[in-house]
Amino acid sequence: MSQFKILTVVPAVLCFAFILALGGLLPETRAAGQCLVYVGTYTDKGSKGIYLYRMDLNSGALTPAGLAAETPNPTFFDLDPQGRFLFAANEINNYQGQAAGEISSFAIAPGTGKLTPINQRSSEGAGPCHILVDHDCKAALVANYTGGSAAVLPINADGSLSAASTFIQYTGSSVNTNRQEAPHAHCVALDPAGRCAFVCDLGTDKVMQYLFDADRGKIVPNDPPFVSVKPGLGPRHITFAANGKFAYLINELGGSIIVFAYDSTRGLLSEIQTISTLPADFTGFNTCAEIALHPSGKFLYGSNRGHNSVALFTIDPASGKLTFVERTSTEGKIPRSFAIDPTGKFLVAANQDSNNLVVFNIDPETGRLKLNSQVTDIASPVCVKFLMVPGK
Repeated sequence: MSQFKILTVVPAVLCFAFILALGGLLPETRAAGQCLVYVGTYTDKGSKGIYLYRMDLNSGALTPAGLAAETPNPTFFDLDPQGRFLFAANEINNYQGQAAGEISSFAIAPGTGKLTPINQRSSEGAGPCHILVDHDCKAALVANYTGGSAAVLPINADGSLSAASTFIQYTGSSVNTNRQEAPHAHCVALDPAGRCAFVCDLGTDKVMQYLFDADRGKIVPNDPPFVSVKPGLGPRHITFAANGKFAYLINELGGSIIVFAYDSTRGLLSEIQTISTLPADFTGFNTCAEIALHPSGKFLYGSNRGHNSVALFTIDPASGKLTFVERTSTEGKIPRSFAIDPTGKFLVAANQDSNNLVVFNIDPETGRLKLNSQVTDIASPVCVKFLMVPGK
């Protein structure tokens, strides 16, 4: 989580999600080649919840469109594949008197993109920091950082959430006594087929491996139930290649990315490479945060908080291994998140401590970043996702 986690009870995790409400956007938005942009904020920093922007996919310009929904600490969110609902992890530590966070469901208004609350449920653990909706919008999978646990909440046809159908409490610790004194689940991911789930536990240096049953809202430990990484690395986020052959894990504490070969038949990971995100001579404080694949599948990006950069790697299509290309300043402090739009033209970095979103152009041949000069002020932006709006 945040580098300030030692001093705070609730880690400051925010979400910045770019979203397509399929077929429901304003006609002028579709014609102009724009998408809606939802920005989650840390609401004790002067904001009120989730804000709405539009992004011009020709120029990369962001235009504010007001408050989409008022909700506490919407630190990460995800949408169903049809763009009808938004599901947010509200990173709080007390839900109706329980040591748990809140998961909120919203309906997306087709004409305006505004969010209407549907319902809320307990995340079953304190400090939820990540949420993922399965391919068929049947379940929301949640990682609780402070509580060190994972949960699955069934999603009903109307977008409402049911109480958790699965809850798993992790135990253990690792070598970093400040950050790994207990389990800290940080991410939930599904493989491209949607049949296996993975939970990154920063606190125990493990990636948990599960079989996923969307209809029953269950995750069941695979055999083996986890893969361990080198002690002290602190696994944070994992993403899968579209071909289902490889997975890429960014390590928050270790300043590195691990490449895994993925056995999609058995649902198991095996490490094949570890590569640094930092310069060899860097000695300052740094924690890694986000990781993302370019839509072309040719490039991988990872963010450094402290070095305040995005590292670019090329991907060998046969082996899945990475080759370092460059690091680009994010023009701000603590880039907790970034995302690449579905066309592959733009990357937007969310700089938490400098309170700005910065747009970069992506070279389609090399993957290199060039400052777009578009900078938008917003309180503590963090996590970024895009969904394309098709033109007429």
